[in-house]
Amino acid sequence: KAQGEARIIHGDGGVYQDVEYTALLFRPELQEVVEGQVVEVRKFGAFVRFGPLDGLLHVSQIMDDRVNIDEHNQRLVGVETKRDLKVGYKVRARIVSLSLSEISPRDSRIGLTMRQPGLGRLEWIVEAHKKAQPKAPAGGER
Repeated sequence: KAQGEARIIHGDGGVYQDVEYTALLFRPELQEVVEGQVVEVRKFGAFVRFGPLDGLLHVSQIMDDRVNIDEHNQRLVGVETKRDLKVGYKVRARIVSLSLSEISPRDSRIGLTMRQPGLGRLEWIVEAHKKAQPKAPAGGER
């Protein structure tokens, strides 16, 4: 919302105006659960973007399985479970380490984990939830 008169400074092509605005802020917290998207896979893990920031999901923090890394195809695959994680997949993770840079937020270092129940690729979470649901008796048995 404009406040007062706009100013023009001689020799400058800009118009300067005081304004009032509402800003939406996001400041990640340690132990916070975030949802994001895998944006890059490297030999040491995957980078997950949530909001304006990226966090590192180290290969040891992806799942309770040994993981094979296919950097060429940007994919991580569990040896026993065959669960995979690749660029574009949506995940839920917990922030386990946090070093924010106020001067350059893109230089912040954020460590993530998906090794607890309720965390992981969103499809894995839905699958685990379905397995945990008690089955209703068939044929209307009481």
